[in-house]
Amino acid sequence: MIHFHSPNPDGVTDSDKALLGINAPALVRPYLTLWRDERATPLISLASIAAETKVANVLVKDEGQRLGLGSFKALGGAYAVMTLFKRTLEERLGEEVSVAQLTSPRAREPAAGMTFCCATDGNHGKSVAAGARILGCRSVIFVHEGVTAARAEAIGADEVIRVPGNYDRSVDEAERVAMERDWCLVSDTSWEGYEEIPSLVAQGYTVLAEEALTQIGAAGIAPPTHVFLQAGVGGFASSISLHLSEALGERGIKTVIVEPDRAACLFVSAEAGRLTSFSPVESTIMAMLECYTPSLVAWRILNATASAFLTVTEEEAKIAMRRLAAHRPPIVAGESGAAGLAGYLSVATDPEARSRLGLTEQSRVLLINTEGATDPASYESIVGATADEVRQCSLSQPA
Repeated sequence: MIHFHSPNPDGVTDSDKALLGINAPALVRPYLTLWRDERATPLISLASIAAETKVANVLVKDEGQRLGLGSFKALGGAYAVMTLFKRTLEERLGEEVSVAQLTSPRAREPAAGMTFCCATDGNHGKSVAAGARILGCRSVIFVHEGVTAARAEAIGADEVIRVPGNYDRSVDEAERVAMERDWCLVSDTSWEGYEEIPSLVAQGYTVLAEEALTQIGAAGIAPPTHVFLQAGVGGFASSISLHLSEALGERGIKTVIVEPDRAACLFVSAEAGRLTSFSPVESTIMAMLECYTPSLVAWRILNATASAFLTVTEEEAKIAMRRLAAHRPPIVAGESGAAGLAGYLSVATDPEARSRLGLTEQSRVLLINTEGATDPASYESIVGATADEVRQCSLSQPA
């Protein structure tokens, strides 16, 4: 299903623009030095899909290779943790502290006394836990009952607490325990009275948007005209949408939001014209997008910047995963990572949607593979091979 939307740029606040606009990546990049890995993720041309769908080009940025964590989320939660710890350390020492000093001997004692926590479907928790580990802080991550054992184990936190119910229940529990135990809650979704920290998480994601535009320019390609962004609570999608709108002009690019049809909280909000929760019936394989209440800040931004909201089925996500695996070089995408391509393919074959979104032979489409094979067993069952086998298959084929 698709809901066409008339964006209202006036709905974006000056604070939103300051946090996510063209200057945002420069604020984030110094913290990447603590990872000791500042490499950009690849931008790959899907030339065969562009030809098939009759557009000028389709490019996908492969975040499955980000900072060794396999997801764009590595940029958000860890950055927020580091920023918040920097503030705490400066208050403790009574002086300004550089990013490099966050892992210095003077920082060790304060770090050991801090606990960061969050709720997660998997990837955000991995990022928060990694940020805490780099600093020497403790991390406690809350997961709901739908998170597979493999995803929970891969988080790498000091403690993982499983909560009965869905993602929204785990968010509530993380908030409750954080207040009770004086832990620092680093959520990637926002609500009334809790907006700053999720906005910091979203600010981290602007790095990948800036990278994509730089890579596109270096390749001598014109900027994208359309971007398809998968969404859970909407933090990632709102960050990329606003940053691209600020960088290219609000009329320079159209944003299309893609969600599972089983967890379409932004879609129903767009239909209702206000922030609305989605009533779930059954789980989706797009586990990283299985959220039922939008982030307050994300909804405000997407209501102001998105041109359409659409939903994709389980089978469409599987097909997109296989299409990416068959590409040369192969792109290993999890169920949620392939959702943007699934959304694009559904629109590209719909004449009315193409017309209303202005998709023509001159259009240039940007997609983001937000994650790799975060659940290896699920990936193998859908693609018919492991992630390593997919990569090796490409190497063994003649050029």
